[in-house]
Amino acid sequence: AGAAAEARFISSAKGKGLFATRNIRKGETVFVERPVVSSQFLWNALYNYRACDHCLRALETAEENAQRLLGKSSLVLPHPEQCSIRKDLHQQCPRCQVTYCSAECRQAALEQYHQVLCLGPSRDDPTHPLNKLQEAWRNMHYPPETSSIMLMARMVATIKQAKDKEWWIEAFSQFCSKTANEEEEIVHKLLGDKFKGQLELLRLLFTEALYDEYLSRWFTPEGFRSLFALVGTNGQGIGTSSLSQWVHACDALDLPMLQREELDAFIDQLYKDIEKESGEFLNCEGSGLYVLQSCCNHSCIPNAETSFPENNFLLHLTALEDIEAGEEICISYLDCCQRERSRHSRNKILRENYLFTCSCPKCLAQADDADVTSDEEEEGEGETDDAELEDEMTDV
Repeated sequence: AGAAAEARFISSAKGKGLFATRNIRKGETVFVERPVVSSQFLWNALYNYRACDHCLRALETAEENAQRLLGKSSLVLPHPEQCSIRKDLHQQCPRCQVTYCSAECRQAALEQYHQVLCLGPSRDDPTHPLNKLQEAWRNMHYPPETSSIMLMARMVATIKQAKDKEWWIEAFSQFCSKTANEEEEIVHKLLGDKFKGQLELLRLLFTEALYDEYLSRWFTPEGFRSLFALVGTNGQGIGTSSLSQWVHACDALDLPMLQREELDAFIDQLYKDIEKESGEFLNCEGSGLYVLQSCCNHSCIPNAETSFPENNFLLHLTALEDIEAGEEICISYLDCCQRERSRHSRNKILRENYLFTCSCPKCLAQADDADVTSDEEEEGEGETDDAELEDEMTDV
């Protein structure tokens, strides 16, 4: 079976889009995609959300995951056999002790970028250039996180290690790029008012940690800003969770009715208790660059959605409707609540976070609606900044 979708150039204003090459049924997986590069968020890792350093697979068992999120080490989960975590397969880098879910991931990381980024015995040395860079980033980008400087570091390290450097540069250049003043807006959005002047500090630390003659353009103020904007524009949130894997497996169990009701009640209560303790931060979170997914344009009535059902960085794009051959495949950059808001509110969020105004059928149909947000919406305005990411994260 050939690919069900392909990227095509639409116009200079819209850039690329993703189109169905054959009829796709509702519920069908359009594609499964591995990122060109990905990385866990730095605060997420600091708070002991333990994930494979390469593929972001959660490393805790479902029970350990639930115990940590609840702050309750006595919790016992029923049906422990439904947990998919295989600790016997976990491996560490012998030099710097970062953990991988398998020998395959350790090898893949080593071959792609880890030789350059391995801190060896300097792992806990605050004066090491890479640690200084990460610390500076954490001080500028508090949770909820939407990006990571380490995604950029892995891009540089990948090219440094590569035999065919041009191939990788070409791979990274496929991602949508912005004009200089749009880049300014994205940088501003990622760093916020308070840190507007800090891009230069990040660039100097980035240079100290990673400078490479071959990539000298990426280290200039313009080149660094472009790299920063590329990651800000194209980075796709990744969320993994051994607990949600366990819940999905439990949902699929064929149980007598009474047992089923008991288990469902237990799971519902567990999630309520966790929310009280840990809020919305349930998953191991990071971001990645996906060539095909990054071509998907936004629609307020999407016909597809992304998720991470394999508990790692493999992105599944699934059809929400029947899609005909030749039709554009769109995802939503907004979460369910945001999609229900007025056209004006939706476009405010899209403009601030993604620098475009939407002209999907829903927005066109509402084009004559008043350009005001209702009072309830005004109150919610402040929460929307990072909400687009939460949607992607909770969709595991």
